[in-house]
Amino acid sequence: MKPASRAGAFFTQTWRQLPFFLWLIALWMLLWGQFTWLAFLTGLVAAVVVTRVFRLPPVELSGRVNPVYGVAFLVEFIVWLVIGSLTVAWQVIDPRRVPRAAIIGVPMVVDDDLIMTHTGVTASLIPGSLVVDTDRDRRILYIHVIGVDSDEAVEKQREQVLRWEQRIVMAVGSGAQVEQVRAARAARLARQRADAARSGGQA
Repeated sequence: MKPASRAGAFFTQTWRQLPFFLWLIALWMLLWGQFTWLAFLTGLVAAVVVTRVFRLPPVELSGRVNPVYGVAFLVEFIVWLVIGSLTVAWQVIDPRRVPRAAIIGVPMVVDDDLIMTHTGVTASLIPGSLVVDTDRDRRILYIHVIGVDSDEAVEKQREQVLRWEQRIVMAVGSGAQVEQVRAARAARLARQRADAARSGGQA
């Protein structure tokens, strides 16, 4: 391969990996809970080490970015950080009851390693939930959640994780993945309406 072709291929690969590179920096800052220049620079070093020293196969991105859904994801994430922190704090200091915990399995809709990883990281960053295991073959995230005391609470937590997956796909997923999550959400809503109708009829 000619030097010019090699340089062009390197530039193309670097450009395609830029969103993933920036996500690593943002993830580093979120994990440390600091949005400072020091956190940015140390995250930059960590991202360089991860992407250049540990030579993993390149991550194939969809090439699609929707800034509107990206901002919506960030806003909702920040809101849930606050809600999760307040909820966990109240569960700790509430003398009336000891918070119960559960490990729930959440089947992912999209068969994509990067989307699954981002969904798991997002769920783990929300106080009160933590990914403890993954089943890559069956696309299932196993999440430890505190404060669940009913089947309805479990389903609510499962729906929240699927919502994170949908938000991420809408922001950076491919067109086919967007259609997948939309169809899956429509199917879940139809199932919930059918269950509610059956419950109302039995009552």
